[in-house]
Amino acid sequence: MKSILRRSVAVIALLAVLPAAPLKAQQAPSPAPVLASPLPPSTAPAAPPAPAISAPQYAKPADPWIYRGTDIPIDPDWLMGELPNKLRYAVRENGVPPGQISIRVAIDAGSLYETEEERGFAHLIEHLVFRQSRDFGNGEAIPYFQRLGAALGADTNATTSPTQTVYQLDLPNATLQTLDDSVRLFAGMIREPTLSSDNVRTELPIVLAERRERLGPDQRIADATRQLFFADQPLASRNPIGTVETLQGATQDNVRAFHRRWYRPERATVAIVGDADPQLLAALVEKYFTDWEGQGRAAEAPDFGKPEAPRGVDRANPVGETRVVVEPGQQRGLTFAVLRPWQQVVDTQEYNRGLLIDSMATAVINRRLEERARGGGSFLFAAVNKDRPSRSANGTFVTLAPLTEDWRAALADVRAVIADAVAAPPTQAEIDREVAEFDIAFANGVEQSRIQAGSELANELVNAVDIREAIASPETVLELFRGMRDRFTPAAIHEHTQALFTGEVIRAMLLTPDPMEADDAALRTAMTAPISTEALARNGAEAITFAQLPPVGAPAAPVAVAPLGVLDVERVSFGNGVTALLWPTTNEPGRATVRVRFGTGLQGVKEDESVYLDLGRQALVGTGFGEVDQNGLDQLATGRKFGWNFQIEDGTFVFDGQTRREDVADQLYLFAAKLADPRWDAAPFERAKAAQRLSYDSFGGDPNGVLNRDLQWLLHDRDARYRKPDAAALAGADAAGFQQVWTRLLAQGPVEVDVFGDFDKAAVIAALGQTFGAMPARQPAPAEAIDPPVEFPAANAEPEVLRHTGDADQAAAVIAWPTGGGSADLPRSRRLDVLAQVFSNRLMDGLRERLGASYAPFVGSNWPLDVNGGGQLMALAQLPPSAVPAFFAEAQEIATDLATNGPQADELARVVEPIRQMLDRAQTGHTFWLNQLSGAANDPARVQHLRTLWTDYTETPPADYRALAQEYLGTHGGWKLVVLPQEAAAAASR
Repeated sequence: MKSILRRSVAVIALLAVLPAAPLKAQQAPSPAPVLASPLPPSTAPAAPPAPAISAPQYAKPADPWIYRGTDIPIDPDWLMGELPNKLRYAVRENGVPPGQISIRVAIDAGSLYETEEERGFAHLIEHLVFRQSRDFGNGEAIPYFQRLGAALGADTNATTSPTQTVYQLDLPNATLQTLDDSVRLFAGMIREPTLSSDNVRTELPIVLAERRERLGPDQRIADATRQLFFADQPLASRNPIGTVETLQGATQDNVRAFHRRWYRPERATVAIVGDADPQLLAALVEKYFTDWEGQGRAAEAPDFGKPEAPRGVDRANPVGETRVVVEPGQQRGLTFAVLRPWQQVVDTQEYNRGLLIDSMATAVINRRLEERARGGGSFLFAAVNKDRPSRSANGTFVTLAPLTEDWRAALADVRAVIADAVAAPPTQAEIDREVAEFDIAFANGVEQSRIQAGSELANELVNAVDIREAIASPETVLELFRGMRDRFTPAAIHEHTQALFTGEVIRAMLLTPDPMEADDAALRTAMTAPISTEALARNGAEAITFAQLPPVGAPAAPVAVAPLGVLDVERVSFGNGVTALLWPTTNEPGRATVRVRFGTGLQGVKEDESVYLDLGRQALVGTGFGEVDQNGLDQLATGRKFGWNFQIEDGTFVFDGQTRREDVADQLYLFAAKLADPRWDAAPFERAKAAQRLSYDSFGGDPNGVLNRDLQWLLHDRDARYRKPDAAALAGADAAGFQQVWTRLLAQGPVEVDVFGDFDKAAVIAALGQTFGAMPARQPAPAEAIDPPVEFPAANAEPEVLRHTGDADQAAAVIAWPTGGGSADLPRSRRLDVLAQVFSNRLMDGLRERLGASYAPFVGSNWPLDVNGGGQLMALAQLPPSAVPAFFAEAQEIATDLATNGPQADELARVVEPIRQMLDRAQTGHTFWLNQLSGAANDPARVQHLRTLWTDYTETPPADYRALAQEYLGTHGGWKLVVLPQEAAAAASR
């Protein structure tokens, strides 16, 4: 897309006397010309004259720094340069989404650059950068960017890894003025944050709250894994969040020392990608970063060490350290790694060819492992992955989850599959199958590169800098892959497989809930025990093709094709009651989405059948259709791009798949065949049942797990359909019951098929006639599912108390109010979204900024569209038990004030502008409109209310929000829940 600022450098200076203008040639034509308010692009307020910007001096198109020393073809879309202070930059024009500019500043320093006394400082500085800086007063940065339309977290964020700290800003609807200001302000934040004693004291409780909320079984397991696999290396003890002791030791002086040591121009990379001339973007980098000077002498990067085998290890069988980690309630798991030293590579084409052969080798093994698990193996899943984590090792990692308590059998089973791959080459048929999968992925990457978001490109650049490799265009990757097809031979794959499992250091960790189950020595014995591959059988079944599949039924022509009345969407009707919505577009070449809504969702399920809901989420697709089992589904997908997500909603079931233009017809066949001729293999059901049985106890390990298990069940007044099945319920479930329940659910209720994106309309109508139109007429939905009663718990003066078995300083608190549901009140649901975000910002200010009690308190609104009720507005926070009363007091005070006074103008603007920009960006993609119109084939309200989408979100006056708050927050006292550690539960109930 051409930008109005895409012009020669010679006339850039002329912009100084022009008014600020959007950095894009034109807004993408609204795809909704029939809308009363067709989602216009947001209009920037009057701005001062645009600043003068000189032409860039240090851009080097012929010598891009990231490609030096490689033979990777240069991607000419990137313009790269180096400043005299050694800061490197890369900029690129990209118009996806229109008007957006994505800025990334990467500092080549993360937690591995800390000393023992500085653990957590890299992440702490990330926080302090956003608190106050050269140009921003205390707490001003986030509100400023919100007023420009950048949402906190989604558009304005930062991340700290062991090796890098990255600051990001996605600036929507940029003008030259706002872009110039943003680059200047962002540069000031990173170069000159206000690292004062007051700011350290203010931010430290927030960082400690973030650390506390991350604690729990998952974090302890991750820490133990890192400590084992990277023993005697800095990575073993360098979790970016740090320790309580070192964080509490943070002072103005030692934090400034870390910033001074590592925040230097020679350690910084700036990437800017967006809807503007690259010369302009380069000039802005040079304008605000050229005068940055590091203080003092540059520090040497620390040595990250290398994995080393203990003394005396037999190099012929180098199983070194083993560790058994006991976590009550957690699912068993086992990981072992073959570790080699990390080495800086020269990122050449030949190096990448080797990586592709490695990937092919792991793909063959992973396919065999999955087939073994499906075919009666002793493990739920297993996978092999090659990785180079944090520049600390070059490893082959194997993960597995035992099916039962017999972890030894599972380990032997997985080791046998790997040993077979190491001992003998794969067949050419196995390789060809994986080659087809890779080819479709790489070809799709080329096709989708035309609509790749600028934010993704900016992320790819800073990630390449982090791993010390170049970047390659999708076209280069595809050409490289297709040019080496003759190298994907059994001998080559076999050679690379052997290398993957060769190394001087092998470490293994077993996770178990039972402290009596094993010790380190037992794990070492199991890792070195002889294994046999005699019982293994490689899958020699012939591939299934679509040409071999039977028709769904007698093809039928549609009985009506008519405009829906919005966009250019057409409604297609068949005589069996199936309806379809079709919207062919051209702005996302090659990409299409097929969505099938059927049945009545949760409302069609009886409460005594609820155990089969979660089992259906996991196993329904895998049970296959007709004569096609789960392996057959994989074979059908070879060389194609399919999706098969399955969702269970309050009033409907949903199949959803992203596919390609040429695969839409086959995607339709898969979905239709599942409804018309479902298969009922018991193996996927039993596997899902075992997985749920093994994982259920893990929900009780921390407050978040308890909420995931019980919150929706409680919010629906203990309706069993919203509860996770426990061991007793799972014990009573069997394959026959699963088949009986889902046979009924798949056959009843209406069917709507939505196809949006790039496709041939005539071909898709014909494919619909051969698939969904050919199905028998549907059974009607049961009367009780049409307008079901939806209950909400009564307000409670004292919160309901649940308990978790985790850390004593972790708790969670919830307060919720009932709202409503149904498409008839869609405008109300949108206003509730805005009200919830205002509430959320206030709660964030109170609990995080003022009290430091919670890192990320949250308020959200849920309004089901397919049932008339069941909605809720809910506030939630994780915090220490002592702060629970403060949460409820703060939330009640906010609710009362909103009901009495409504939101203030500025806080409403901080919410509405990011929503306005989100709508402006999102409407250019077909999935946005699919999400708005899904269900509209038989529900006129969704079409009618689409016309007010823009005004509902962005033009609702403050008085309406006050009335909305009065209606919902002022009439129900709120239902309260607290999740406390076991020992604190009694105190909370007093």
